[in-house]
Amino acid sequence: MLKLGCDLAEDRELGAKPLSRDELDALIGKRDHLPFLSTRNVVYRERGLAANPPSRAEALRLIAEFPNLLRRPILVAGDEVAIGWNETRWKELAR
Repeated sequence: MLKLGCDLAEDRELGAKPLSRDELDALIGKRDHLPFLSTRNVVYRERGLAANPPSRAEALRLIAEFPNLLRRPILVAGDEVAIGWNETRWKELAR
């Protein structure tokens, strides 16, 4: 599930409607792309991304190709983004 407070969507089930490469690029913005990768995903492990992190362009390509590689849930509130479940952080952004 992705909650966005921007033009991409209001509420989106990413399993049913994955983000495009352009949407991923907009979501990540100027942030580090590596926290957006799900380290538990089989593609992450099989490709050895922990030892050999992908470039931003490669990460965008991989996530677009393998949507489950995107770490979830994601909450966007204005310019702030919470990646993964962190109850305290989500409560902060909900205020």
